[in-house]
Amino acid sequence: MPDFDNNKKIRNKDKIMNIKKSKVMVAMSGGVDSSVAAYLLVKMGYEVVGMTMCLGIEDSSSAKGVQCCGTDAINDAKKVCDTLGIDHYVLNYAKELKHDVIDNFISEYSHGRTPNPCVRCNEYLKFGKLLKQSLAMGYDFVATGHYAGIEIHNGEYFLKKASDFNKDQTYFLYSIKKEYLKHILFPLDSISKPKVREIAKEMELHVADKEQSQDICFIPDKDYKSFLLENNVICKGGDIIDESGNVLGKHDGVINYTVGQRKGLGISSPFPLYVIRLELDKDRIIVGPKESLRTKALYLKKLNKLVDKFPEEYVCKSRFRGRDTRCRIEQLESEYKVVFLDIHDAVSPGQSVVFYDGDIVLGGGIIESSENS
Repeated sequence: MPDFDNNKKIRNKDKIMNIKKSKVMVAMSGGVDSSVAAYLLVKMGYEVVGMTMCLGIEDSSSAKGVQCCGTDAINDAKKVCDTLGIDHYVLNYAKELKHDVIDNFISEYSHGRTPNPCVRCNEYLKFGKLLKQSLAMGYDFVATGHYAGIEIHNGEYFLKKASDFNKDQTYFLYSIKKEYLKHILFPLDSISKPKVREIAKEMELHVADKEQSQDICFIPDKDYKSFLLENNVICKGGDIIDESGNVLGKHDGVINYTVGQRKGLGISSPFPLYVIRLELDKDRIIVGPKESLRTKALYLKKLNKLVDKFPEEYVCKSRFRGRDTRCRIEQLESEYKVVFLDIHDAVSPGQSVVFYDGDIVLGGGIIESSENS
């Protein structure tokens, strides 16, 4: 790892300013972030086109039940492109979403794990097939409205946290292949969300006040249970027990709970109880005090590295809003073991663990299992 503190920093914005007349395909969701990202690139002199991915999701707002990732989203993106004077295209990635994201989501839940479909969407779709397709079409870069940055040092490209750490989205981007970083632009690297909305209003973009979606795109109503049942995931009720085996209550299906969950358990206790383990094979949930969530290690089968060598000291987080924890990685025969050097809890198999050196993203992987303290 280079010592960024003692060398000249070249953040994503400088990378953009140093490249003239390059062709950029901007992935546009119809939201304010990707719209402003497209505007900024146009302003900088890039040859820009907007692209919206049609993902084969039924849109109830359409009278004809059109299958796409929101007719409104596509129309919003097109209207922004018209305002900016750039072309807009729609590419159909419905099969890819089903194969690479939705099928994995269903499989993970059916095995009692908690997947993160946004990570896989970024890896396989946005910065996988879309990026490769855009390069084949003659574009130099793919850009998105993610809050993240890319830094160049001695010809090497590094993924970095956004300047606004509160909006940073690198937790969902660690799975990008290292060799693809040189073809990616994140124009919102050093811009806060309020500033993005301010820019959109100044440009009279009609999406300036559009709310940001908090849902998984293929489960817009947050009804995970119905979605999984429709996809043949068995959801049996069973017991909620404490660590001594005492039955404290009943649950309506293990798939409806996650490790670390406290609310919605429907049990009474003189002290707070959390889900500490899911036993899908026995259709039961084990709960205990917060101390029982403490984890001393977790295991990964694959590690996507964004740097050639990890530094001597680094941190990780195993949830998007989780805190940084000092750790070390040990490579075993068929997997990686991540040992925590500080107190760490609520590790959920299926979620991601991401490693950082300051604001540089070192890499990450999917959690296979954990080892409680």
